[in-house]
Amino acid sequence: MTTRTEIIRTILNDAIEPDFIEVLDDSQAHAGHEGAKAGGGHFYLTIVSDKFNEKSRIQRHQLIYQTLGDMMKSDIHALSIKAFTPEEKPTP
Repeated sequence: MTTRTEIIRTILNDAIEPDFIEVLDDSQAHAGHEGAKAGGGHFYLTIVSDKFNEKSRIQRHQLIYQTLGDMMKSDIHALSIKAFTPEEKPTP
């Protein structure tokens, strides 16, 4: 069975070709919220890609939203995004 987390990761891997991607599902912490009642999940995304070069933070988020398409309308209620270029990637 493929999870929404795996689907999100696959879609973004194919379109944005990240150097690094982490998708965390935090939906269980939001049970009872309106979006959760409708079936949408809460996710945290950290992604590093050359495709973000010369793009503002808003443009990076727009690219991710466009890439995820209909998932943003049904499967994803909330998506926290940290999008970096390889040069910006924070060190652990």
